[in-house]
Amino acid sequence: MGNGPYSIKAYGVNGPTDGFQAMTIERRALRPDDVLIDIMYCGICHSDIHMARSEWGPANYPCVPGHEIIGRVVAVGSKVRKFRVDDFAGVGCIVDSCGTCECCESDLEQYCPDWTLVFNAPDKISGGYNYGGFSDKIVVREHYAIRVPPGVDLPAMAPLLCAGITTFSPIQHWKVESGQRVGVIGLGGLGHMAVKLAVSRKADVTVFTTSPGKVAAARELGAREAVLWSDADAMQRLTRHFDLIISTVPKGFPVNQFLNLLQVDGTLVNVGALDQLEDIPGMTLTSGRRSLAGSVIGGIAETQEVMDYCTAHNIKADIELIKPDQITEAFDRVVNKDIRYRFVIDLTS
Repeated sequence: MGNGPYSIKAYGVNGPTDGFQAMTIERRALRPDDVLIDIMYCGICHSDIHMARSEWGPANYPCVPGHEIIGRVVAVGSKVRKFRVDDFAGVGCIVDSCGTCECCESDLEQYCPDWTLVFNAPDKISGGYNYGGFSDKIVVREHYAIRVPPGVDLPAMAPLLCAGITTFSPIQHWKVESGQRVGVIGLGGLGHMAVKLAVSRKADVTVFTTSPGKVAAARELGAREAVLWSDADAMQRLTRHFDLIISTVPKGFPVNQFLNLLQVDGTLVNVGALDQLEDIPGMTLTSGRRSLAGSVIGGIAETQEVMDYCTAHNIKADIELIKPDQITEAFDRVVNKDIRYRFVIDLTS
């Protein structure tokens, strides 16, 4: 195979309303600290949709999304020590950062002011902009690749690289433990992982959903209760009830109805919406010393931690495996909430 550069097959779009099509992209030649990964599986996140469709601002086209990547290492640079050929490896959102700021030195690369997203971001090494995991191969520095233990369900572990770490990180930061009351807003790719992870800590979990069909599903995942947003009586009953609420909804929504559910010193952490949150009265926060916070993915060390934690506790995503020619349909089904709970593309087919 050689040390590259590599011309590889990928699946992308040429505009915000286009369907996915096969295309050829270039991956850089291996540098001494790089690994070349033969991509086997890649999850589909709502963020992929937002970016490919220019919903978070104009995208660079062609756009090849994908940031929940798992595959097999097929080549390593001369200075690589973390991986050997034939190891399994994962790549999440982060493929570069400055390495010297306070955040990087604290294993918080996701808050580095100069971190690089795995796709549709300026490529500081090769120039132009980069491409994600809807492709056959990827080259990445070994520091930003995650060790995937042998013997795990590889496609079902791919979503841990975003959905898993995005919900694991606030559970870690706010120290969720046995007996705490945790609310989860939304039961999609992120939400179902939040439920599984909080339940594994023996927390008392309640799910909030707008989909009547997901009420029973939430209980099957281990939640004690599932409540429809429209159920005014249930919302009133749960006033001042929760220690922590994790919002996984991918778009802005009126927050005050959920802030009222926090007990004194409780926190609502937003991990899903990057646009404007609505209805946040100062009185609701001050009357209970409540906090409204945000969290985004996790650093590389913490992403390795969630991979190891889920392996040890037999936690994995609930997925639907698809072929590359089904990506366009899958995007539409995610928007229509027609998936339980994560699409994963089989790139070995």
